[in-house]
Amino acid sequence: MSEDTEQQPPRVLIVDDSRMVRATIAKQIRGSFDVREEADGEAGWQALLVDPTISVVVSDIGMPGLDGYGLLRRIRESKVSRIHHLPVIIISGEEDDESREKARKLGANDFITKGIGSSELLARLESLTTLTQARRELEESREALASQSPVDPTTGLATKAYLEWHGAQELSLARRQRGEMAVMAIEIDRFEELVTEYGRHVAQLIARKLSKILSTKVRREDTVAQLADAQFAVLSPSTDLEGCYAFALRLQRTIEKLVMTYRESRIQMTITVGVAGSHQDDIDTLSQLIGLAVQRVSMGRDQGGARVMTRSGQVSVESLSRYARLPVSIDHLLMQIRAGAPADTLARSGDIVATLMPLFELIESRLGCGMPLEALRQHAESHPDRDPAPRPDESERGR
Repeated sequence: MSEDTEQQPPRVLIVDDSRMVRATIAKQIRGSFDVREEADGEAGWQALLVDPTISVVVSDIGMPGLDGYGLLRRIRESKVSRIHHLPVIIISGEEDDESREKARKLGANDFITKGIGSSELLARLESLTTLTQARRELEESREALASQSPVDPTTGLATKAYLEWHGAQELSLARRQRGEMAVMAIEIDRFEELVTEYGRHVAQLIARKLSKILSTKVRREDTVAQLADAQFAVLSPSTDLEGCYAFALRLQRTIEKLVMTYRESRIQMTITVGVAGSHQDDIDTLSQLIGLAVQRVSMGRDQGGARVMTRSGQVSVESLSRYARLPVSIDHLLMQIRAGAPADTLARSGDIVATLMPLFELIESRLGCGMPLEALRQHAESHPDRDPAPRPDESERGR
């Protein structure tokens, strides 16, 4: 950053259809602030998109085209962080309490009247520009920290930089060993509708909930990162694709059973998952692999969402083999037995036997110890997978 840029005063955007009002405010603050003027809300919004130096917005309410309320709404709903957090001062009448309340609910930071004194106006602007500068410095610090750390300090997931670095290593290893590395792209369906109906803050809380569920469900060797507000990626090295399909379907069911409440409204979430495999899809780079998974999410979104999409199209539980469908974690079941809770384990005995049948058959073929294999097979068939609800402490290591 150059010395001239550092010494430049903070820029204030004044949006008002009255040239006299704009000129009066500009005269009061010029010398302490740089000023940009626009005559209506639409012009003000375009200025915000192209001018990153704006630190505070001062806006009238009643303007032709896009009024002050519309401009304020766009600012607070913007996905661009520097715009979303900009302080906004609304110009209002002294007794206009109703307009002030509406503006406050939309996210206005302060209010001034058209006859405000210079000293008071400068004090308010200085306070808000200091806040803007502090927030920008904090975001820069977080970005610098995220670029050096494998963990994003906001989400607790892997950073994009770590995802790319670690994923490239795992992909190289998979190619050398002729193994498979899978990528799942996971997107919250109709995210923008959630933003419109409940606000971006609530939508982001929903995304945060999904990130927490993902971090507890994946294996330790998997890597989870957030690609966008509503989109996540999971890198799964040394895994078979059918196991990934089964995991994605179980994750879908977990999310569909989840009901969140906000101001007496019940919010249900669904997800669309795209799966790509390095070996199956003949992919050379990690970015191509992630891009292919994201492309399959887009295909699922176009078909209505709530789908798991693969190279062959949508995958369903019925299309998977029985072993891939089983949500059994043997480690978890053994832990239940040691904890003195055998009833829960016995309730899933059919699934357990089916999962362990290859092991039983191997032991019998080597030792010939007379294991009742046929009786075990019949038990597994007569007690099919019940697809129980996931337990908070049960990992998905059965993938």
